[in-house]
Amino acid sequence: MKYLTQERAPIMEALERMKAARLVPFDVPGHKRGRGNADLMEFLGQRCLDVDVNSMKPLDNLCHPISVIRDAEILAAQAFGAMHSFFITGGTTQAVQTMILAVCKPGDKIILPRNVHRSAINAMILCGAVPVYVNPQVDERLGISLGMKVEEIIAAIKSNPDAKAVLVNNPTYYGICSDIATITKVAHEHGMKVLADEAHGTHFYFNKKLPPSAMSVGADMAAVSMHKSGGSLTQSSLLLTGENINAGYVHQILNLTQTTSGSYLLMSSLDISRRNLALRGEEIFDKVIELVEYARNEINYLGGWYAYGKELIDNGAVYDFDITKLSIYTRAVGLAGVEVYDILRDEYDIQLEFGDIANILAYVSVGDRVKDIERLVSALADVKRIYRKDPARLMKVEYIAPIVDATPKEAFYSAKKSLPIAETVGETAAEFLMCYPPGIPILAPGERITKEILDYIRYAKRKGCQMTGPEDMTIKNLQVMT
Repeated sequence: MKYLTQERAPIMEALERMKAARLVPFDVPGHKRGRGNADLMEFLGQRCLDVDVNSMKPLDNLCHPISVIRDAEILAAQAFGAMHSFFITGGTTQAVQTMILAVCKPGDKIILPRNVHRSAINAMILCGAVPVYVNPQVDERLGISLGMKVEEIIAAIKSNPDAKAVLVNNPTYYGICSDIATITKVAHEHGMKVLADEAHGTHFYFNKKLPPSAMSVGADMAAVSMHKSGGSLTQSSLLLTGENINAGYVHQILNLTQTTSGSYLLMSSLDISRRNLALRGEEIFDKVIELVEYARNEINYLGGWYAYGKELIDNGAVYDFDITKLSIYTRAVGLAGVEVYDILRDEYDIQLEFGDIANILAYVSVGDRVKDIERLVSALADVKRIYRKDPARLMKVEYIAPIVDATPKEAFYSAKKSLPIAETVGETAAEFLMCYPPGIPILAPGERITKEILDYIRYAKRKGCQMTGPEDMTIKNLQVMT
């Protein structure tokens, strides 16, 4: 379509035309361009509420796009090197779930690492897929899960030749990448689809200094969090599909869970952000790479802290590393990552992305400045001087391989009972328990509860991790299968 170029932003342009038409709104939303809610108007502003509108013919319809949304999706597909793209207003959770629901039916196997986001396991609850976990390698010093080795994928495929798909994190929250190109080649040779959770990999599509993107190596689908490194509004994401995927069927699956009232604030932010990345992405992420490299050098110069990078690459479990990730190991200064996370927020007014038992992640984007990096470095120097403790008192962090007693769907919908958490050893979990962020379950439905897992949960709670998932919000009881 010759009229569609990456300089265009079709949804934004349609919204501008709508505003110029001065339509009298006898439709929803009920705030009527803000006139009906003065407090909301004061807080969000006229420009925002003017475009918080419902689907109408000139603005197309997210559930059945035939004009401006369709055009915006075509441009996004071109920018990301995909055959088709879908605008997602339910977050990357919805995109991940759509990928799995599109390739798996009840009883179908899917090969995936255990350190997946909860959205992937939620999808298995919904569709009845059976997980075949490839337990990730662990960096024993850093206490982080790594990627999947190709030989482990091959072994899983040979043991489960009837599996329908392989899901790959590209990258992990910490920036670790598996060899997605070889994994894709091997999976396709065995008739399996390749799905990529690229919640933290939007930038891979726009800078040659970064690891390969899923679409560039021939993966079949990818869930991309544009609202993270892509700069769009929170909860807006993309679902990308390749040439071997029936986009019409994926659209039907998406419409099972997609809202019929798509937010034009979110969709226009996707449209504008895609344009920005397509036109200036390489320059944008060159700046991010430079900022993170500066931060990494300054933090490592302080001593104690360890901001890790490409030196972790071993061509196996760490096939590549995302150099835009500022992941910092904290245990050497005697502090859990979540303790540093809390100290920086409460004492230094610095909000990090997350802290776990042994690491913190500072998410750096084009919106950051050198003075922001220097403030973080200075605060870390202060924290080390004031709060440093003996590392020997900290729990050694290790990956706990799950013992799977039932599928996620069987466990979640089973007859269950609530037990005090201390009395659950040997039982099978019927609900999730995780630290959020990053949202990777410590326990998922169908997994056996062990003393080791409970020790980890108690330690994480004591250190201040935000625990989520169970029906009991106090985390004193857990639902188990009867």
